Amino acid sequence: MSVRTPDPNSGWLSDDELAVIRKRLPLLYVEAVPVRVDGLGIITEVGLLLRANSSGEMTRSIVSGRVMFGETLRDALFRHLEKDLGPMAFPLLPASPLPCHVAEYFPLPGISAYTDERQHAVSMVYVVPVTGSCDPRQDALEISWLTPQEAVSPSVLGEMVGGRAALLKAALASAGVLT
Repeated sequence: MSVRTPDPNSGWLSDDELAVIRKRLPLLYVEAVPVRVDGLGIITEVGLLLRANSSGEMTRSIVSGRVMFGETLRDALFRHLEKDLGPMAFPLLPASPLPCHVAEYFPLPGISAYTDERQHAVSMVYVVPVTGSCDPRQDALEISWLTPQEAVSPSVLGEMVGGRAALLKAALASAGVLT
């Protein structure tokens, strides 16, 4: 048996700790729909990440990640935007931590529109304008900039899993771009 050195950053959980927690408690996440806006603040493009899942299937997603213990929603949002889009994305975080949508993910389908087979999670969803250049990092292969109408087309929404198609539509509707 190997001895693990405790992580000096108490906000992180080991893989074993996370697995236990996921089976017992809902976890808090932030999710962000990156957008480009014109001079009037109207959304002109929506950024969707292209990822390969564990079975090699290509899927579309948005920026997403856990909120660490002691971390503000604003800090978590900024951290995940930088992690997924790169340090030159220059996100314009909302002045208020009030999300445009709240999604509750369950490990079993049918309880809500959102599923995550790993856990029960609650996600605060934000629409976040980005002004810089985006260079996807982590497990994202690329970011595609689509018009709002293209982003909610059946073919694109069909590439989104876990209910994120409904989440994207709700986020864009909250921003007034879907009629």
